[in-house]
Amino acid sequence: MESSINSNPKLTVIVAFHNMEREAPRTLFTLSTEYQRGVCPEDYEVIAVDVGSSTPLNERLVKSFGENFRLVRSPAAPSPVMAINRAAALATGEVIALCIDGARMLSPGVLRYILDAFKLYNDPVVATLAYHLGPKIQNESMLDGYNQATEDVLLNTVDWRSDGYELFRISSLAGSSKNGYFLPIGESNCIAVSKQAWTSLGGLHEGFVSPGGGLVNLDFYREACLRLDPLVILLGEGTFHQFHGGVATNVPFEHHPKDAFNIEYTAIRGEPFVRLKKNATYLGGVPPQSLSFLQVSVTKALGGQKKN
Repeated sequence: MESSINSNPKLTVIVAFHNMEREAPRTLFTLSTEYQRGVCPEDYEVIAVDVGSSTPLNERLVKSFGENFRLVRSPAAPSPVMAINRAAALATGEVIALCIDGARMLSPGVLRYILDAFKLYNDPVVATLAYHLGPKIQNESMLDGYNQATEDVLLNTVDWRSDGYELFRISSLAGSSKNGYFLPIGESNCIAVSKQAWTSLGGLHEGFVSPGGGLVNLDFYREACLRLDPLVILLGEGTFHQFHGGVATNVPFEHHPKDAFNIEYTAIRGEPFVRLKKNATYLGGVPPQSLSFLQVSVTKALGGQKKN
């Protein structure tokens, strides 16, 4: 296996793919120094994990985004958990950022602000909000005809390659982030902890064997927030979900596997999943393209105060 450009990067980004031949190049581009702002290749490495794709992710493609990119292939499995844990064992960064769903493109300041957070705090959890490409959450927009072809046209309406914040103009809040920045989120699709914390948390719990990992990402976010402090939410940043036929994101709600996922979670943790309420610290900026989401966040937070 080839090493990254720097044997001692500050950050390792792990991003998992399964049958994402269309989506992977976009996601990987958003992790490159051509797109990310305020970082250089020596700052970080990217480990692309291909989990048994029927058309395996091409190593030449992965390396084309930078010498700090490398590919790890794992056998096919319904859940990516074991493959991700193996990749984490190979990480050389002091901080591990997990993007469990390779269909999610990043905004341009994510990596810079993750690194900044670990300069400011000893052992934080750093998280981003999640968005879906399209006019509303994709479980709903697909019922109106939203699909990969529609999304390709939509992405061509903004110059996201030159300015990734343009993705905010064509996106909506994901279900896990539906209440915005200032109320609790259910999970983060780009979550960063120190490598030491990753080890102490035991990585992802390998009892989550459901397709896509079930609630493992929510579980890891919750456990990290319970044991680490502070929680740092990145303002004006996010991940943007591409339509790819995901087991939870791209099915109508009546066919959503949430009941099976909750049964698995309860068997593992001994109680149903409950979204954790934890006060957050905020880091970042607010690009003009994201102002409408800031407005929604403030409105929802004020509404929550009135209810209390």
